Amino acid sequence: MPAVAVIGAQWGDEGKGKIVDLLSEKVNMVVRFSGGNNAGHTVINPHGEFKLRLVPSGVFHRDATCIIGNGVVIDPAVLLEEIDAVKKSGVSLERLFVSDRANLIMPYHRLLDGLEEEARGGGAIGTTRRGIGPCYTDKVGRLGVRAGDLLDREMFRERLSFVLEQKNRILTKLYDAEPLSFDSMYDEYCGYADRLVPHIRPTDMIVQRALEAGQTVLLEGAQGTMLDVDFGTYPYVTSTSTIVGGACSGLGISPLRVDRVIGVCKAYSTRVGAGPMPTELTDEMGERIRERAHEYGVVTRRPRRCGWFDAVVCRFSTRINGFSDFALTRLDILDIMPSIKVCTGYKVDGKTLTDPPSSPSVLARCKPVYEELAGWESDTSEIRHFQELPAAARSYVERLEELIGCPASVVSVGPSREQTIILRDVP
Repeated sequence: MPAVAVIGAQWGDEGKGKIVDLLSEKVNMVVRFSGGNNAGHTVINPHGEFKLRLVPSGVFHRDATCIIGNGVVIDPAVLLEEIDAVKKSGVSLERLFVSDRANLIMPYHRLLDGLEEEARGGGAIGTTRRGIGPCYTDKVGRLGVRAGDLLDREMFRERLSFVLEQKNRILTKLYDAEPLSFDSMYDEYCGYADRLVPHIRPTDMIVQRALEAGQTVLLEGAQGTMLDVDFGTYPYVTSTSTIVGGACSGLGISPLRVDRVIGVCKAYSTRVGAGPMPTELTDEMGERIRERAHEYGVVTRRPRRCGWFDAVVCRFSTRINGFSDFALTRLDILDIMPSIKVCTGYKVDGKTLTDPPSSPSVLARCKPVYEELAGWESDTSEIRHFQELPAAARSYVERLEELIGCPASVVSVGPSREQTIILRDVP
């Protein structure tokens, strides 16, 4: 069987964790291909409620092998904390593997992340300050420390000594900060190695062999398309490729292996951090959505910016990723709305745009063109079949299908696995 990718279509926080957890029942392997512990997936199932940042959301299915790919940057302390939390629920992690090529987040990455944000002043990007960006910078600058380095203590010592000498120069001379201790950092990461080494593997070969054996592999994306380092609202983006192309480089598989790409869209829009968001609601309605949906970051607890559904963004994401179908999440949040707006285009400088501009300054000036649809003002959380939804709710989903340009396969009406409507076959 080919691979199936699950990709965020907006600015992240679309509910990918629930969709991956739902689909994991039918797959052999779940693999995470990008991002770090700046991305959180909330999973609610019979084991409890979990805020996963690095461990793939399929970990709760005992027959699924879980992979953290080479495209992910890993904070070992965070990964071990998650492993311990999952184990406490009675779930085995014997089938969790970490790529030996994945870069490690080091203490200097977290420190530099904060210092660099402060140096930007009013132009701050709004990073989570968890060292993600600096770690990716070191990766492409060939200064990274990789998980595989932990397998050879002497090589790790030499690598860390070389890199830390350079980082301490930056910390002391550019930021007037205290240098970091080599000995304490080396000892700390050797302690992590004692627990992580059994999980570290050449995961690209594990994934490739699974595909060659006809197994179904689910590719779990992090963040969303509009945070992609190339196609998102640059520079207010994450530091890696969040689109389906990133799955191939982030795991080491051929694009020809990816047979299905499922986009995940929230029934409205949210965003965390700085950057333009054309449909943002800064009024009572935006606050109403935020509080009803508990829209606060899984990792940072920052309040998310909320707004109406942006079909311009999701249509763009469909083209970039080649979505075969999409999962619509959090439809139930709109249950109380007497009417609902959908952005179908942008007005800027006397023109109407149907694609998001690449310039953040132009996007910031864009005014949404809205189409207003009737609300349904009734509870959908207990509905399990599409035809049982109120007529206005069905019309809303069908209109989004038209605007996005691909069919819906899943509609989520609540956070638990059971609160799901399946429209079309899923893996």
